[in-house]
Amino acid sequence: MGRIQAIFKADGDETASGYSISEWWLEPNTQGPGPHSHPEDDIFYVIEGTMSVLVGDVWTHASKGAFILVPGGVIHDFENRGSVRAGVLNLFVPGTFESHMPAIAQWYAQHPAGDVTVAATATTA
Repeated sequence: MGRIQAIFKADGDETASGYSISEWWLEPNTQGPGPHSHPEDDIFYVIEGTMSVLVGDVWTHASKGAFILVPGGVIHDFENRGSVRAGVLNLFVPGTFESHMPAIAQWYAQHPAGDVTVAATATTA
């Protein structure tokens, strides 16, 4: 997906749709998917760099080792505002996410991730 890469480690078929686990990598200064919500819970664990994560109306600059829970139905987003590649391990509960990936990849092909342009106030985790 251009400047964003997703790698699935465990998908819904492997977990009887209980959860899915994926890695998400964003190149430096890269926008994420944009604010969105879905009924499933999202759990992010930062594995490298610093990922800026929106939960509700609060941005957090989450550094390596940070854990962020986004309950289902809550508006959220993520982006890499830093100067180095950043990655998160994502746990999606229940595990129905990967079925949306073909449409997400197609959307990114038509709308490539750009540079982060808005610096919002954030807390640090």
